[in-house]
Amino acid sequence: MKLAGKCALVTGAARGIGRGCAIEMGRAGANVAINDLSNMDEAEEVAQEIRSFGGKAITLKGDVSDRLRMEAMVDETVKAFGKIDLFVSNAVYSDRQLMIEADLAGFERTINVGMWGAFYGVRAASIQMVKQKTGGSIVVISSPHAVIAIPTSMAYNMAKAAIDHMARTAAIELAPHRIRVNIVHPGWIDTPGERKFFTDEQIAEGAKGLPWNRLGRPEEIGKGVTYLLSDDADYMTAAP
Repeated sequence: MKLAGKCALVTGAARGIGRGCAIEMGRAGANVAINDLSNMDEAEEVAQEIRSFGGKAITLKGDVSDRLRMEAMVDETVKAFGKIDLFVSNAVYSDRQLMIEADLAGFERTINVGMWGAFYGVRAASIQMVKQKTGGSIVVISSPHAVIAIPTSMAYNMAKAAIDHMARTAAIELAPHRIRVNIVHPGWIDTPGERKFFTDEQIAEGAKGLPWNRLGRPEEIGKGVTYLLSDDADYMTAAP
């Protein structure tokens, strides 16, 4: 129970990596606020699973790229649990098109959710943690796209590169408050979002080139995130 007594907010947590993080955090003893924008039935399933471990869980519908709503969700987490110790920035949106052919509405949406949404969440959670004066831990879910120039993914690449630097800067600024900020770069993970871009056959073929001959699982990322959030990683910040 590495996170016993801790209270958390995870964005984009109804599906995929966010779901894996929220459930593993709940399994480790945390009370968890589960944010999503459009999959609230699935968010409630996550909440029910966390409650089955004996923890508290709430669902929060909201668009992380709306600064006021993001700030309100931090407030609602504190109202439900009394505090916020942990924050996982995971919510994302992505369209894939060549830059010169891109629908700029989708391009801008990718940036707004992936970059501004992450910043708004990290900032709002940090303000509350500083106010509490009890430290805290933040994990930003980024991507290898932050360092690999993958074509047709320019907006996503840009957003992930930006939040890497944001997280490292936040780690330095928040260190005096004993608030840690770490970054996770998942590889190719088996999530519903992958089906937006690839067929099951393409995924199966692509998996042959991975070390374990399969995609990663959301719960495997969740276990790593749980470690980073826990006191076992107390000396780790601004990683990777």
